[in-house]
Amino acid sequence: MSERRAAPRVRPAPWHARLAGAVSAYLPIFVMALLALGSWWLVDNTPVPSAPGSPAPPRHEPDYTMRGFLVQRYGPDGALRTQIEGDVAVHYPDTDTLEIENPRIRAIAANGDVTRASARRAIANGDGSEVQLLDDAHVVREATPQEEAIDIRSDFLHIFRNTERVRTHLPVRLRQGGTDVVAAGMEYDHLARVVQLAGRMQGVFPSPAASSPR
Repeated sequence: MSERRAAPRVRPAPWHARLAGAVSAYLPIFVMALLALGSWWLVDNTPVPSAPGSPAPPRHEPDYTMRGFLVQRYGPDGALRTQIEGDVAVHYPDTDTLEIENPRIRAIAANGDVTRASARRAIANGDGSEVQLLDDAHVVREATPQEEAIDIRSDFLHIFRNTERVRTHLPVRLRQGGTDVVAAGMEYDHLARVVQLAGRMQGVFPSPAASSPR
């Protein structure tokens, strides 16, 4: 009867080889866990952007300044409608206004009537349709073949070019021909040829009989 050979005895691998094998087997899992942990930490510690809110209102700061300037605006027909010049002008974009030192203004209506204005200071809107004259304000509607010149003086005059109105809530002096009136306030509508005077008034009016023929 043949004798069976014993299986060869397998010697265990050295401990450092077993350790290297375990590390190589578990290293990918360890790396994946480390990456996952790092991603969680980044997400947990990243600042969250604030929710979009209303933009901050623009501050009242000038965006440009002009010195010794002249600004002209024309109508759709190409005709000159408004000319504003002055020593210094500062533009504020939040209100689209010009603040002007020593303004000189010339406005021409569609029918050709000319109005001149001046003051120590003025505030004009973007298209020149409204101008507020401040300190020693003076407006003159030049004479026409049908009407004598109108002269208005006050410390504040608000000019509305499109509607051809002049308004003030301060004492005002108005002169036309032989008429000279002082009042506490005024609104003048050139299109309607109407002057509304407010408050206490005093004035000089020419006598109709003095100019009428006998």
